[in-house]
Parts: sequence; C-alpha cells; structure tokens
Amino acid sequence: MTGAASTANPQAFSSIRGVRLGLSLLLVALTLLAYAPAMQGGFVWDDDDYVTENANLRSLQGLQRIWFELGAVPQYYPIVHTSFWVEYHLWGSRPLGFHLTNVLLHALNGLILWELLRRLRVPGAWVAAALFVLHPIQVESVAWVTERKNVLSGTFYLLAALMYLGGRDQNDDAGDAGPGRARYAATVLLFLCALLSKSVTATLPAAIGVVLWFQRGRLGRRDVLRLAAMIPFGIAAGALTSWMERYIVGATGPEWALSPLDRLIVAGRAFWFYLGKLAWPHPLTFIYPRWDLAGASPAMLLVPAAALLLLLALWFARGRIGRGPLAAALLFAGTLAPALGFVNVYPMRFSFVADHFAYLAVIGPLALVAATVVTVLGRYRTRLPALAPGLAVLVLGILGALTWQRGYAYADEETLWRDTLRKNSSSFIANGNLGGILLQRGELEPAADLFQTALRSKPDFPEGLDNLGIVKQHQGKIDEAIALFHEALRWNPKFANTHNNLGIVLAQQGRSSEALDRFREAVRIRPSFADAHQNLGLTLEGLGRTADAVAEYREALRWAPDKPDVERRLAWILATDPDPRVRNGAEAVRFAEAAVSAPGFRDARTVDVLAAAYAEAGRFSEAVIAEEQALALVRASTGGETDPRGEERLSLYREGRAFRSRAE
Repeated sequence: MTGAASTANPQAFSSIRGVRLGLSLLLVALTLLAYAPAMQGGFVWDDDDYVTENANLRSLQGLQRIWFELGAVPQYYPIVHTSFWVEYHLWGSRPLGFHLTNVLLHALNGLILWELLRRLRVPGAWVAAALFVLHPIQVESVAWVTERKNVLSGTFYLLAALMYLGGRDQNDDAGDAGPGRARYAATVLLFLCALLSKSVTATLPAAIGVVLWFQRGRLGRRDVLRLAAMIPFGIAAGALTSWMERYIVGATGPEWALSPLDRLIVAGRAFWFYLGKLAWPHPLTFIYPRWDLAGASPAMLLVPAAALLLLLALWFARGRIGRGPLAAALLFAGTLAPALGFVNVYPMRFSFVADHFAYLAVIGPLALVAATVVTVLGRYRTRLPALAPGLAVLVLGILGALTWQRGYAYADEETLWRDTLRKNSSSFIANGNLGGILLQRGELEPAADLFQTALRSKPDFPEGLDNLGIVKQHQGKIDEAIALFHEALRWNPKFANTHNNLGIVLAQQGRSSEALDRFREAVRIRPSFADAHQNLGLTLEGLGRTADAVAEYREALRWAPDKPDVERRLAWILATDPDPRVRNGAEAVRFAEAAVSAPGFRDARTVDVLAAAYAEAGRFSEAVIAEEQALALVRASTGGETDPRGEERLSLYREGRAFRSRAE
C-alpha cells in the first residue's frame, strides 16, 4: 500500500481533493438550506437564562463569574457561556448570530464525522454525515440556542475522537499501535473542552474503546491504560453536573423519586423510543408526554430486557454479520446512558425523553445504516448505476424537507408552545408557559384557561398556581391571589417568584413589613433575582430607609444592568436624599444619563431626575437646561400645563442650589 501511494499520479490526488472539497461544500450547503427557517427564529424558553437575561454576558466580571462561580449560570459549562459572551459583544441580543453559530457548528460536526468515518474506512461515510446533519431529530439541538451545549460539545467530542482514532495505523497487523504522545495530549485537551461544554460527553473513552474493538476485535493494553486515564475527568464532570442539577437547578422532589424498577423501565422505553424516532421521525415535539410509572408492573421489565436481548443477539451473531451492528448498538446505548433516567436531570420533570438527548447517540445507528445500504447497493452498481445516487437524493431530500419544516416551530416561543400543545395537549409546562406569554400581553382570560388546564394535569404545579395568582391580582381578586400564592409555596417553599409576587400584593395592601420578608426570602433563595432586589429597594425606600434601598438597587443592576427604571430611582436618591452620606452627585449623573439614553425613557420624569443629578454634582448650567427640557416635555404632553414642582426645582438650579427630597 505504501509503494502504491508513493507512485500514484499527483493529478489523481488533486482530483480526489477536489471531490472532497466539493462534497464538503455540499454538506455545509445542505445544512444551511435545511436550517434556513430555524435561523430566522427567535429565542425560546431557557434562552433567557442563557442569553437574553444573562447579566454575566455584559462584562468582564461576568465572564469571570462564568468560569469561577458555581451557580452564576444554570450549569457549569463555561466554554458554552463564553461563546455566548463573545457573541453578545459582537451582535448583542439579536438572535440571528446565535442561530447561525449553532448551524455552522452542526455543519462542522458533520464534516468532522465524515472525516472520522472515512479514516476508519466505514463505507458510506459521507452519507452517514449527511444523515447526521439532516435528520430532523437534530433540530431541537440546533434551532434552540440553549442547546449550544450539544453542538459545541459535539465539536470537541468528535475532534477528540478524530485525534485519537484518526492518527492510528489502520492495518490489522499494527498490533497495539496508538496515537503518539502529542496526539494523545491533544485528545485529552479536547475531551476536557467537551466536558466543559456538556458533561454527557463523558462517554467518549468508552466510545473510542468500542470503535477500537470494532476495528480489531480486541483492545490493546496501551489503549486500555490511556482510555482509563481519561475516565476520572468524565466522572468528575458528571458528578458536578449531577450536584448542580440537584442543588442549583432544582432536580429534587417527587418527580425524581423513582425506584430502581422505575429507572430500568424508563431506560428501556427511552432506548426503543429514540430508535423509533430515528426510523420514523414523526411526530417530533418539544415536550413529549411523561410516562406514567405509578403502579408499574414488573412485566414492564420486558422492555429493557428486550434491549439487552438485542445486544446479546448481536454479540452472538457477530461471527456471521460482523462486529459493526453490535458496535453501533453499543455506541447508541452508551452515549444515551446519561439521559436514560439513571441520573436525575431537570427535564425529567416534564418528560423522560427529548430529541436533544440523542444528538451524539444517533451517530452509531446512522453510520450502520449508511454502511449497510451503500455496501448492498454497491453490488448493483454496474447494472443499476443510478440506484445508489437516486436513493441518496430521495432519502436526504425527505429528511432535509422534514428538518426545514420542523425549523418553523422555533420561530418564537409562542409558536413553539402552540406546536407542542397540538401534539401533547396535556403538557402542563406547555400550557403554563403559553399562558405566561398571554399574561404578559394582558390576555387574562385565555391565560387563566391555560393555567387551569395545566393545573388539571398537574395540581402540584407551583408555576401554574403562581401565574393564576397574578391573573387574580390583575383582576382585583386579591384574596384569591394571596391564597393561590400560598398554595404555590406549599408545593415549593423555595419558589422565589412566588415569594416576590406575594410580596408585591402585600406591599400594595400596605403590609410593608410582611412584604419585606417575602422579598428578602426571594433574594435569599435566588441572589440573582433582580426584580426582587428592585421590589425590596422600592419597599425600603417607601419606609424611608434610603441607604438600604440604594444597596438593593445596586444589587438589581448588578444582575440586570439594563434596568433604566432602577437607574432612575437610584439616581434620584443619590441626587436628592437629605442624608449627605447617601448622596453622590457623580454616580447620580452616571445612572441618570444611562436611564435617559435608554429607549423610551427620554421622558419628563427621567429628564427631571437628570437635572437633579447635575445639580447635586454642581453642574448647575446643565441642570437648568435639563429641567427646562423636562418642563417642555410636560407642557407638550398636557396641552400647555406646567409642573409647579418642576418650576420650583428650576428656580433652585438657577440660584445654584440642589434639591432635597425623600420622594420623587
């Protein structure tokens, strides 16, 4: 083989490189085309925690917290959040850039997979890669910005596999040959990057071991030692993720209290579920029905037993059909293992399965299908030369069309939840979240109907009780609202949102002391809860405790810098408080200027605060100009009437005096 390579025609190699380049461009183009609708979508569900409301993306201090503060972001995946940090500074919160990055990473993963399978000499390598990028089960991982975790960790995972496996001597007589030290070190580094993007990639050492067994029928001692040395990193990453799922994300409670029997049944059903969706990807939905395990019969153990029997059958048949089918099944089951229900993860609250759990696991079955079909069709190449290309175009065309169609479901959050309810009408989280969107729009009755539907499916749904309480509050039914908030807290005493909402109602009733307790509990449970800090500040300010209010307003802005209403209140206190220990003219100007520059905040009230801040800073000429502008805005909005208090402040500024007041 070496001699043949050394005497080969350079033009032949050039032609091969040209074909590979053309196929690479085709794979990328097909991916971009199939995901064109998804790229036009917006942000959905958890994208607020990861991007749109993630204050850590705004500053270098936030980047530091991403890497060194557990709980600063929902999961310790610092490379993912660093990528969001970079993108936020490139194009802000515009979704197109984030979607394009996901799609390009997905296309890159297809290219890496193709190169890996090609080096492993798996027939139909390009077809397998095309199936990987075009199969509609992947849409959830690519179209949902939050699942950057999948596509980015997938890049590092596949690069690590390519680094380890692609540098080996592929001859069977090479014995225990493995990658050199540099390639092994690069493999470990890429593996660590994968773990820091999503810990489910901890299965990589086992996956590499399966591939080596598939190639050679055994594992050499050097490979065993090198792969074993990588396992502790995966265990540590998985343990950290499990801890954060339980104590940071909140994967505790009755939804996760599964017996060993339940977990075996879930694992077996999930195994066959994902195989079924690969074979027949319809219908696909964002939230699948959660299987009812109440009173599960031991006979249900036949489901996981069937999966084990399949693996045993493939083991005993390996002499006749080869090691490929068993290797594909082991890769599929092993890569799925972290999502089969043996470990508590938060999405188990809604469903035991989700499309994005299968992102990397599908590689084994798809590679097996591609290799089998290409090998079989190759026998008819001379008699039916158009059969293989025609079938490839048909299958890839159908999958691409399904992916294109599925991408429209991610147009925006409302579209996604309505699509989910068409396929899973009893989903309490879909009903609740769609109701939340309608509630924000002021559509109280339709929102209440959705919350009540959610509560019929799940009476212990604290978010639904909380939102229904907000509806009652807006309808003036305060006693009903308070009762619903208390019911929500009965099911989840650590639900910060409900403590905050109950505090708002109590403050409206003049029960400031009780409201303070609720707001304090909300920020104790969730220190990053900017709205609760703001409400705590408002209540303290109303009680005349302005120094304490300033501290809470600062906390609110620490976690949510884009809050011009908080900046305005903070600037007013810093500019006008009678206590000189509280006042700070320079800071007042900074906050007031930030507020007045925010969209929709260049109004009379905010410009009046800016004038007071200029006066406290000793910039009286600017204070006069700003107050005159504020009065002009008042006259424009009232048909010529002026503001007597503003006129008094203008007189003070003209005399070179600042204004003092406890209330705006």
